[in-house]
Amino acid sequence: MIEPTPSDPNWPRYSAHPFPRYRFLPGHGPHPRRDPNGHSHGIPEPQAPLLPPEQWKDSDLYLYGIDLYNFCYWWECHEVFESFWKAVGRTTEQGRFFQGLIQVAAAHLKRHLGQTESAWRLAQRGQEKLSTTPQGYMGLDTQNFLGDVRRWSKDLGQRPPLIHLATTSQHQDGPIQSGVRRCTARG
Repeated sequence: MIEPTPSDPNWPRYSAHPFPRYRFLPGHGPHPRRDPNGHSHGIPEPQAPLLPPEQWKDSDLYLYGIDLYNFCYWWECHEVFESFWKAVGRTTEQGRFFQGLIQVAAAHLKRHLGQTESAWRLAQRGQEKLSTTPQGYMGLDTQNFLGDVRRWSKDLGQRPPLIHLATTSQHQDGPIQSGVRRCTARG
């Protein structure tokens, strides 16, 4: 199976963390943590600190999770966002936000693997969680992102939407470019 690839390899990054050497696709290639050949074998799982939502710009781990998502490292971004989900509390507003991002990322991965029904269900659940968070939550224009996810979940030809955050001082390449860019992935 071919890994998903970003449609724009020059998409601006939010963090300086290097990407893993491959995108894990369950059932294809070594498991990142369990297999000795995995890209994260022997490396501790991410441990996110409590992150007040208004301090999102100061969290390199959060920004790295967004980069992982935007560059189609969906399994890996799930790990990062799950660490925040556990740290902030699963039923909090912020916990629902992270769970929604996890479910949307998992939906992209499922669709890439050809599991369209599972992808659709995960996208629906992710949309439900994200729809309860305020507009502009943790730098994300939630309404625009939700609209992009809705279009993606209804049209098998749509590519996964990217996450656009408000411009941050940590942004390496200047202001975030406007316009929707998507990952090149099957379906």
